[in-house]
Amino acid sequence: MEHPFFLPVPRVIAHRGDSACFPENTLTAFTSARDIGVDCIETDVHLTADSEVVIWHDDLVDRNTNGTGRVEELTLERLKSLDAGFRFSPDGGKSFPFRETGVRIITLDEALESLPGMKFNVDMKTKGRQIVEACAACVRRHEAQDRLLWASFHHANLKYFRSLVPEAATSFSKPEAFEIVMSAHVHLPVSRFTRIAQALQVPIQYGIIQVISPKLLEHYQKSGIIVQVWTINDRPTMEELLDMGVDGIFTDNPRQLLEILHDRSTGGKM
Repeated sequence: MEHPFFLPVPRVIAHRGDSACFPENTLTAFTSARDIGVDCIETDVHLTADSEVVIWHDDLVDRNTNGTGRVEELTLERLKSLDAGFRFSPDGGKSFPFRETGVRIITLDEALESLPGMKFNVDMKTKGRQIVEACAACVRRHEAQDRLLWASFHHANLKYFRSLVPEAATSFSKPEAFEIVMSAHVHLPVSRFTRIAQALQVPIQYGIIQVISPKLLEHYQKSGIIVQVWTINDRPTMEELLDMGVDGIFTDNPRQLLEILHDRSTGGKM
């Protein structure tokens, strides 16, 4: 049975929210993504020093805030004191429109509460059982099994999470994805993988390995695997992937992808 998260398949996946126009991975970017009509928001979580699950991509806060330090070594109170819009500049450093406007780091709880109808693709960045247990508790607390998909570059994280919340949707881990792609290259069946997870989230190419092509895509999808491609920001590649029939596209520019889909639905492109 298809997981409710994919009904319908999320096509427009806003990478860290509406991150081309607003500070990434903040409620401001998430709210805008919802308002423009994306299907899903991709985001990332870390565990703080006091065991809170916060929305953030980098290990450090330095790139985007007025602070320094590792997320996992800071308390939630300290993280909340930082200006998460401090370094965002839409014009290459000429202006910083979100400085001192109240843009803050938020928790996963806050994101789910603030956008109750939104689907989220959540990447667990911290490694270890503690963040997995905290995320599983968050799912239960919000009864959000149907609107969250879980990912992680740490295979052990995903394996443990699936044991705690078997009804949740997950992506394939890196070693699982590699095995699927290699199997498809030599025309071996991949249907057995659908017992493990639902979504193959991949780039078009990984090193010298072609990951997405019309034939490979057909091989994945005929076995019931959902295929979502990251991170695509140019119109020609978006068009090409949509023509192939991918199930979703991660993008920093969701407005452009929405425009393409609108044009196609209204006859702008046959």
